[in-house]
Amino acid sequence: MRFFTLSLSFLTLFCGSFLHAQKLKFSANGTFRIVQFTDIHYDASSPTSKLSLKVMEETLDAEKPDLIVYTGDVVTRSPNKKGWDEVLQVAIARRIPYVVTFGNHDDEGDLKREALAEYVATKPYLVNKEVKIPGVSGYLNAALTVEGTNGKPGAIIYALDSRAYSSYPWGKGYDWFAHDQVSWFRNTSASFAGTHREALPALAFFHIPLPEYKLAFDDLGNRRTGVRYEKECPPDVNSGMFLSMLEAGDVMGMFVGHDHTNDYLVEYYDIALAYGACTRGGENYKRGKSGARVIELTQGKRQFHTYIRELDGQKVYGVDFPFPKKKK
Repeated sequence: MRFFTLSLSFLTLFCGSFLHAQKLKFSANGTFRIVQFTDIHYDASSPTSKLSLKVMEETLDAEKPDLIVYTGDVVTRSPNKKGWDEVLQVAIARRIPYVVTFGNHDDEGDLKREALAEYVATKPYLVNKEVKIPGVSGYLNAALTVEGTNGKPGAIIYALDSRAYSSYPWGKGYDWFAHDQVSWFRNTSASFAGTHREALPALAFFHIPLPEYKLAFDDLGNRRTGVRYEKECPPDVNSGMFLSMLEAGDVMGMFVGHDHTNDYLVEYYDIALAYGACTRGGENYKRGKSGARVIELTQGKRQFHTYIRELDGQKVYGVDFPFPKKKK
C-alpha cells in the first residue's frame, strides 16, 4: 500500500509537470508575440498594486501573446509568496508560458534570491525552470528556443539574471554580468550556431541596462524611438556582455527595465537597446501611464516589430527593427 501511494504521488507529480510543460512555438501564421512586463513592484497588501493586475490582464486579453517575460522588480514586498502567487496567476489562468528574470529589488522581502528562484520554479507555465546553471552566477539564466512551423528551432530567447548590487569595495552601485555569465552566453550562442549552421535570430531579456545604453542614446547619430525621461542607471563596470552579443551575431535586441520612466529603443551597432514600459499600477510621474512592451518575431526573418501598449490601450512608438537602410 505504501508503495502504491508513493507511486501514485509520483505519477500525479509527473503528469502535472507534463501537462504544464511548455514548448515555445511560432504560430501557424509564422509569428511569435511576446509581452514584456517590468518593474511591477508588487505589494500584495497595497490597493495600488491591484492596478498592476489590471494593466497585465487587459494587456494579455488584448494582445494574446505566445510568451510573457517579466524583467525584474516584480514582487518587492513581503509576503513574497503571496505576491508572486497573485502576479503569476494572471499568466497561469490564461495558460500562457512565461519567463521570469529578477531585478535588484526582488530579493529584499522575506525570500532571498535562491529561495525565490526555487519557489518561482514550482509554478506551472514557467519556461525557464532551471534554478541554477552549474558554474554560472545568478538564477533562472536560460537560453530558450522557439520552434518554427517546420519543427526546427527558429529563434532564441535569452533570459539573464543581471543580479543586484556590487559586493566589491572598488565597484559601488549596481552589479554587472559576471565573467562566467558572459562565457556561458558565448558558449551557448556558439553551440546554437554550430548546430544550426547559422546564428539564429535572438532576443535577450534582463533587468539592469548595460553601460552601452547611455553611450548609444547620447550619440544623436543612432536612430531611436521613444523617450529618455531619466538618466540610465547601469553598473559602473562594463564586463563585456554587449560586445559578446555583438560578436556572436545572434542577438537582434535586448529588453530591460530598472529605469521606470524610460521607454526608448535605440539602435547601436545594429542591435536594438530597448526598455519596456513600467507596469507598476499608479505610476504617474514623468512618463504618465503604465503599460507593457509588445514584441513580435516573424519566422525566417531577422527582424521584429515592437511597440508600447499603455493602460488605456493606446499603442505608441511602433517600429520595425532593423530600421530601414539609410539612403546614401
